[in-house]
Amino acid sequence: MEEKNFSELERVVAEKKIIIDRLIAEVSKAVIGQEYIIRRVLTVMLSGGHILLEGLPGLAKTLIIKTFSDCMNLKFQRIQFTPDLLPSDLTGTQMYDSKESIFKFSKGPIFSNIILADEINRAPAKVQSALLEAMQEKQVTAGRETYSLELPFFTLATQNPIEQEGTYHLPEAQMDRFMMKILMKYPSKNEEIEILRKYGSYEKPEVNHILDSSEVLELQKLVYSIYTDSKIEEYIISIIDATRNPEKYGAPDLKNKIEFGASPRATLSLGICAKANALISGRHFVTPDDIKIIAADILRHRIILTFEAEAENINADNVIRNILEIIEVP
Repeated sequence: MEEKNFSELERVVAEKKIIIDRLIAEVSKAVIGQEYIIRRVLTVMLSGGHILLEGLPGLAKTLIIKTFSDCMNLKFQRIQFTPDLLPSDLTGTQMYDSKESIFKFSKGPIFSNIILADEINRAPAKVQSALLEAMQEKQVTAGRETYSLELPFFTLATQNPIEQEGTYHLPEAQMDRFMMKILMKYPSKNEEIEILRKYGSYEKPEVNHILDSSEVLELQKLVYSIYTDSKIEEYIISIIDATRNPEKYGAPDLKNKIEFGASPRATLSLGICAKANALISGRHFVTPDDIKIIAADILRHRIILTFEAEAENINADNVIRNILEIIEVP
């Protein structure tokens, strides 16, 4: 990249960093003690992807995504996934107009900018398939017609790690469509005291509009302009390849722990999210730290472990940590 272009990119990133900081601060007014989750959700939104959030009830999953939609002035829909949910409940259905004697398509809740798919694993495969088309293709098929979704389009799906009765296992192919899988934890004692004080009063925190849809799309476009050096690209490829062939990188013991490694979609997700993380940090170029910071969230749901690993209580995060330790940092 020419020096002139670098300077212009650096200037634009510095300007957008101010807006991004304002957005994070505004979301943090309503959401207490979840800075990690806030930054990851924003990273995926700016990357044009979708996120799977796993956490116990009551950890502010709905509040986080609703606050983002308010701050970005985007249309928001929460869809409660249940075993009796139908694809048409998600996408919409053909309705008969008696005045004009024709069928018209009545759009469902999926036609919004931000979707909260609550407890996604409680819905049957056909409903998940309808959501998958919307996530991947940014469109909905109803009968013989295809309808485009309004951009930006972002899905935050939640899973409850407990109460697995009555749930449907998400196929690995569908899991792979989520750019990140985030594990949500309890707030600290001090954070919970602040939550009690802030939400224990009659007046609840209100947030202001920081962005609109056109500005969100502009930021998504800017993410792709963030510079990635060829050595950083090789670093990304080495991490992904090590999930498939760990013995090539001096870790033959991991070969018996990994059944299947990460897909090429993981490579793309790691690359674009590293750029988004750089932008959020106010840099116009990607560093190795941008990759290491997000690697576990990108890879944990894409690595399938062997029975041997599970018997030894080894999880995907352990494997990813080992891989990051053996790959040489540029």
